Amino acid sequence: MAAGESYVLPEYGGGCITNVVPALLDWPDQPLWLPAEARAERTVLLLLDGLGWDQLCDRRSLAPCMSSMQGGPILTIAPSTTAAALTSVTTGLPPGEHGIVGYRMLVEHEVLNVLRWSTPAGDARRRLVPGELQPELPFEGQRPPVVTRAEFVDTGFTHAHLAGVRFKGYRVTSSLVTQVVELVEAGEPFVYAYYEGVDKVAHEYGLGRFYDAELAAADRIVSDLLDQLPAGTALVVTADHGQLETGEMVEPHPSVLAHTAIQSGEGRFRWLHARPGRAAALLEAAIEHHSGHAWVRTRDDVVKEGWFGPRVTDAAASRLGDVALVAQGDIAFHDPADSGPFRLVGRHGSLTSAEMRVPLLAARA
Repeated sequence: MAAGESYVLPEYGGGCITNVVPALLDWPDQPLWLPAEARAERTVLLLLDGLGWDQLCDRRSLAPCMSSMQGGPILTIAPSTTAAALTSVTTGLPPGEHGIVGYRMLVEHEVLNVLRWSTPAGDARRRLVPGELQPELPFEGQRPPVVTRAEFVDTGFTHAHLAGVRFKGYRVTSSLVTQVVELVEAGEPFVYAYYEGVDKVAHEYGLGRFYDAELAAADRIVSDLLDQLPAGTALVVTADHGQLETGEMVEPHPSVLAHTAIQSGEGRFRWLHARPGRAAALLEAAIEHHSGHAWVRTRDDVVKEGWFGPRVTDAAASRLGDVALVAQGDIAFHDPADSGPFRLVGRHGSLTSAEMRVPLLAARA
C-alpha cells in the first residue's frame, strides 16, 4: 500500500471481530454479516492469528479448504494487534471498553508488554493483576472449553482475556484437532480454538515462501477439523489481524523525541507520551516531520473518531499516549525499548486494508 492511502476504521456496530462471539453464542438471532453455515447448535470457532483477508485472497490456491468455505471479510479493531484484538474477540468489546489498548501500553507509569505481561522491572503479574486491568468476563460469562497451546495457559495475558474458561492445552498441531473433536463429541455446544502459527511465521520470515508453506499448513488444520468433527457441526474461521512486510524502520525525528518522555504501542502504531507541558509542541513536531508517512493523531482525535470504540473508559484513555504515529506504507517506527529475539519482517497494528481486513468463513462438517 502506498503512503497517503485512506485508513480503514473498525465497524464496531457490524461486521467486526468484536461481534463474532456474541453472534455465535446467540445463534438463533445471528446477523446478516455472519455466514449462514455458522448457524448451528454445535459450533467451533477457530482463530488463526495473523491471517488477513488480503493475504488469503492473494494465495487462494494454497488454501483450497478455506477458499471453498462460505463467507468473506470483516474488520478487526484498532490497533490491529494481537493483544487488543484477541481481548476484543473473547469479551465482545472494543479496546476502549476492555482497556487492553495495544501490545505495549502505559500502566501506572510503566510500559506493560501485554503478551509477556512484563515491564522493564520484570514479571508484572502480581503488581499489575491481569483480572484487575481487564475485568470483563470472556464469552458473555459462559465457561466454554478453550483449546490453545499448553504453554499459554498460565500467562498473564491469558488470565486477562480468557479468565474462567476451561483450558485444554495442546503441544503439537495434531493435538489441537484431536482436542477439539473430542470436546464436540462429548457434547460441548461451543469450542474456541486458537492457533498462532501464521502470525509467528509472518513476523520472522515475512510473506514469502515460508508464509506460503504455513498458510497451507493452517489450511490442513481446517480441512482436518471438517473431516473429523461430528456431522452438522459448524466450523467458523476468523483472525485477529492481517499482515504486511515492513521495509524501512523510521526513527522518530530528534525534535519529536525531545518532547517525548516515553513510547508505547508498537512499530505500526506508535504512541508518544509527552514530557510535562510539551504535548502541544510534541504534536507540532510530529506533524512537521512525520505526517508524510504516518497518520498523526492526538489522544482526543482517536477517541472522538471512534478508533477504540464508541465509548472509551477513563482507565483505557489513561493508557493512551498524547500523540500517535500510525504508519502508512510499509514503514515501522523504531523504539529501542520495543525489541525481541529477532527483527520483525511482517508487522501489523496500523489501519491499512492489509492489516484491518480479516476472514470470517464457515462450513459444516
